[in-house]
Amino acid sequence: MALPGNGRAEWLETDGLGGFASGTTSGIRTRRYHALLLPATTPPAGRVVMVNGLEVRIETAAGTLALSSQHYTPDVTYPDGASRIVDFATDPWPRWTYALGNGLRIEQECFVRLGAPMTVLTWRVLGASEPVRLHVRPLVSGRDYHALHHENPAFRFDAETAPGRIVWRPYQGLPPVVAISNGAYTHGPTWYRSFLYDEEAARGLDCIEDLASPGTLSFDLAAGEATLVLTTDPEATADVAALRSAERKRRAAFSSRLQRAADAYVVARGHGKTIVAGYPWFTDWGRDTFIALRGLCLATGRIDDARSILVEWAGHVSDGMLPNRFPDHGEVPEYNSVDAALWYVVAVHDFFDAARRAGKKISKGDRTTLEGAIDAILAGYARGTRHGIHVDDDGLLAAGVPGLQLTWMDAKVGDWVVTPRIGKPVEVQALWLNALRIAAARSERWAELHTRGKASFEARFWNEILGCLHDVVDPDHVPGTVNGGFRPNQILAVGGLPFPILEGERARRVVDSVETRLWASIGLRSLAPGSAAYTPHYEGGVRERDGAYHQGTIWPWLLGAFVDAWVRVRGGTREAKAQARARFLMPVLAHLDEAGLGHVSEIVDAEPPHTPRGCPFQAWSVGEAIRIAHVFLAEP
Repeated sequence: MALPGNGRAEWLETDGLGGFASGTTSGIRTRRYHALLLPATTPPAGRVVMVNGLEVRIETAAGTLALSSQHYTPDVTYPDGASRIVDFATDPWPRWTYALGNGLRIEQECFVRLGAPMTVLTWRVLGASEPVRLHVRPLVSGRDYHALHHENPAFRFDAETAPGRIVWRPYQGLPPVVAISNGAYTHGPTWYRSFLYDEEAARGLDCIEDLASPGTLSFDLAAGEATLVLTTDPEATADVAALRSAERKRRAAFSSRLQRAADAYVVARGHGKTIVAGYPWFTDWGRDTFIALRGLCLATGRIDDARSILVEWAGHVSDGMLPNRFPDHGEVPEYNSVDAALWYVVAVHDFFDAARRAGKKISKGDRTTLEGAIDAILAGYARGTRHGIHVDDDGLLAAGVPGLQLTWMDAKVGDWVVTPRIGKPVEVQALWLNALRIAAARSERWAELHTRGKASFEARFWNEILGCLHDVVDPDHVPGTVNGGFRPNQILAVGGLPFPILEGERARRVVDSVETRLWASIGLRSLAPGSAAYTPHYEGGVRERDGAYHQGTIWPWLLGAFVDAWVRVRGGTREAKAQARARFLMPVLAHLDEAGLGHVSEIVDAEPPHTPRGCPFQAWSVGEAIRIAHVFLAEP
């Protein structure tokens, strides 16, 4: 059979704490992030790679054959286990079937337990009764998940052994590796050198790693299933049958692949929850969390999770702002986003609405906390806050200082801010006006400012000649000027938010222009073809890729607002929804089998063949796909 993505498509298993396991369908690791045991030591951050992979061999009377393959420098794949894969499936978790000849087949499964740093691996014989032994060598590091590991004398190979359990402690200050199995352990320390990670090489990053292997676990497959549980908890016990049954039952409750994908991103933070922006390298980002929450939680009925996330984030309002992101290490969040706090206001509004429709009662304390956060955000923005964020005389929100990126188009390389968008960006105004209208329902204080700002928006952003909206008004805070670059941000004035800013003929013209110039593949281009800065492919080193990030590259998350707008300007009819399903939703559903299996990628090349790029598992891409499928295009 042909493996998904020619063996390069990726699978993901998450633990609900920020940790995960991931790899390719071929079993060949192509990223530094591909690992079997990658826990978050301070959920959802502090991620470390403990067990990168396995060397697996099968021993029969006819000889020894490999079930694994590794890629080494300069360009060597060895051994040949990947060539024996005859089937791969992701339901309910990754499962490989290997053919070894004479009717002998081996099935390997891998799943991660929710709520604990624990990966379960099993092997069993299919279709033969001859003596078969399995030999498994763990490949271990003990490093930050962004780093690489190299042979060194400090690595500790020592093994603490007990019946059914081995513990390795690679480095002081890191969690132990605990292996719980029904196999026999033979200590045999060795180094495996010069693994080559193709995806890192393609991204212009360091790509060569050495891994340590303390010893071998051996199993008699003729006697039954081989089980290996990897965890960082020395006190853990593992009933594999019970773990498998519980996980199978939990996953069967999801009504669609997208809803099951949504579960991967909702994770623990402190006493509450948050949303991981994307796997394998993002943690939780404010903007991403509040955009994604509406699909991942509200559209899937996870009202309690949404409440927990919003309450947790409410405690981080500072001078009207919410963090753009929490760092991988340390507790000091980064306040460098003009729109994260505004997306929070929208998310709280939609949460209140979803809870009401679901008959969920919101406690007085939670309501006070959430409404208090909204009031603090608007008050902070009204009086002015960091980075030049302030309300101008026209009622619109100005923001930005040189050298800083504040909008979602936030690529920066050294001192180069690729798309600074200083001034009054169009989507920021749509969010600002939505926030004011939401707050005005409780306080007249915001009603006049909303009225003034909306009138200014209609007068200042419309481009009659092109039938679209300017991307930035008063760029670089120069009054009366505009930046007319044709970008997708204008679509948020028509769709994707609770209250459209633009309606009628102008709204239809915006949608038609965006569709004609920006829609492609599974999202919207970030800049129209023909523009001077347009970049057709996202590839090369860091500078080249960041330079292309918002200069044409397709973003699937934008399709949510676009489909909402597209259906809205056509009257929301059954026919319009049917057309949108065929044109916009079906390509997204097909994409679930292309890159990050069951998920939606972060970005896609602007031009054919529209190669998926960036994170293969992206929260807001999945969240907006869910809103398209279950909200905008839902059958009445």
